[in-house]
Amino acid sequence: EATEAVWYRDMPAVPFTTEVDGNTLTIKTTGATLIVKEPIEDSIVILDGFRRPAKLDNLDNLGGTIATLDMCDGAYHVDWSNGRTPIKLEPGVASKRGVAVLDYSTSAILGTDGMIHKREIEEKDLYVFAYGYDFREAVKAYYMICGNTPKIPRFAFGNWWSRYHDYSEEEYLGLMHRFEKKQIPFTVATVDMDWHWSTTLDKVKGITAAGKNDAHHGGAGGWTGYSWNTDLFPDYKRFLKRLHDKNLHVTLNLHPATGIRYFEDMYPEMAKAMGMDPADEKVVNVDFTDPRFINAYFDVVHKPYEHDGVDFWWIDWQQGPRAKAAGIDIMWVLNHYHTLDNAKEHTPLILSRYSKCGAHRYPLGFSGDTFMTWETLDYLPYFTSTASNIGFTWWSHDIGGHTFGYKDDELYLRSIQFGVFSPINRLHCTNMPYCSKEPSVHMGGTGLIAEEFLRLRHQMIPYLYSAMIETSENGKALIEPMYYVAPKVKDAYAVPNEYTFGTELIVAPVTTKSDSEGLAKVTVWLPEGKWTDIFNGNVYEGGRTLSMARPLDSSPVLAKAG
Repeated sequence: EATEAVWYRDMPAVPFTTEVDGNTLTIKTTGATLIVKEPIEDSIVILDGFRRPAKLDNLDNLGGTIATLDMCDGAYHVDWSNGRTPIKLEPGVASKRGVAVLDYSTSAILGTDGMIHKREIEEKDLYVFAYGYDFREAVKAYYMICGNTPKIPRFAFGNWWSRYHDYSEEEYLGLMHRFEKKQIPFTVATVDMDWHWSTTLDKVKGITAAGKNDAHHGGAGGWTGYSWNTDLFPDYKRFLKRLHDKNLHVTLNLHPATGIRYFEDMYPEMAKAMGMDPADEKVVNVDFTDPRFINAYFDVVHKPYEHDGVDFWWIDWQQGPRAKAAGIDIMWVLNHYHTLDNAKEHTPLILSRYSKCGAHRYPLGFSGDTFMTWETLDYLPYFTSTASNIGFTWWSHDIGGHTFGYKDDELYLRSIQFGVFSPINRLHCTNMPYCSKEPSVHMGGTGLIAEEFLRLRHQMIPYLYSAMIETSENGKALIEPMYYVAPKVKDAYAVPNEYTFGTELIVAPVTTKSDSEGLAKVTVWLPEGKWTDIFNGNVYEGGRTLSMARPLDSSPVLAKAG
């Protein structure tokens, strides 16, 4: 059966032999030998060219990714009460020992009826990737059983504008006009949660005063909402049309946790679709175990807005245990069904949280509310490239940082430079006045340089689109760690922030503050061959590690000869 992680199990047969000796089973193929023992973690794989067998314990696993960087500062998770603890990435399919193991024993079943079910029996469901140093082949095998990364619309590779801020129609369109006048190109316009009644919900709707803040009515929280805030957007269809007239594609933020409440514009139709009496005003709770709810959720609540001009949805957190899905990861459920529904009329696209293995089928990934610190910027290149080890190639970060931290013009610029050479360049921040990612509010020339890099990103769209096709059809990520290039070279593992960018480029982002001379230094390892920095024309002989110093307007991006 298909599970939320693995969909395809009918693989071509390969020659093998088996031998049983007591409680030990030995399986040999031309490429590897698997010796199965109890407990299963003591089983081992023997590979040609490796000095010792590898236990199924994921020792020396090179890592995959995690669901979110919320409350993370650099490589640490921050708990205001208990301090900082190192981030621990979930395993990927690449390992220095040549053998990696993924355990999907608790993943849910995806039935032939399209519904999601918990497993009826307790069982082991392990996948052993024994590809030695051929890391890309291990990832291709992962795709073979889990499904490929789908194609992504071309517009997604331009610059995104996003901010958690209660924009009005006039203010948002005025900002887009200023960007146009300065020839700063954007392709995606995001409207965060204030497109609907949100923080002013109780005040506007009088929920508490009317005694309708109880569980029956769905509470008084403002995170979930589906009706446009007419104080800010008197005519939302006109607003969406004006954005489209500027060649912008639109996404709106969703927090589905609370369900559809009595005051929403579509509540009467939604209640009737669920067999409920609208006059009762009972909240329609989120229930992805009920096909009626799934169909109504999309047909009544979402599809009409898509026909009005919403191109895709940004599905944010806030779900928690309230969103019924038979104990199944609600994030995966939302990602799965939203992608399928969006695919009815579009090249499918969502922006959402990583929902563990199989999430690569639902791009794009939203990594959460990152901190505005140098430490966080220094962690993001490693975090992004390492996710390729689990086939998750389209991370979208809050470029420049979302919250906490500090305003630093140089940090802003270096973040933009990383964003330009990352999968998705989505500028985003919280609603504090000093957080804006508009280039014009950053001083000392940093804003002007940022504008140039945003123009560069727009020029790179054909290159990025070609890389996306390569990912979808051949399993090669836009961004890969340097050890994919030279897995037997020790120095390739010593530059965690350096990565390949498509088939022609190596990128080593600047992630530290400049010195007193105005230069920032980056340690760069170059494979054999000749490499040219595309910004300053410097030519380097490879096969060595270098320290490269760069001023504000430059970051090491190197093209191989030819």
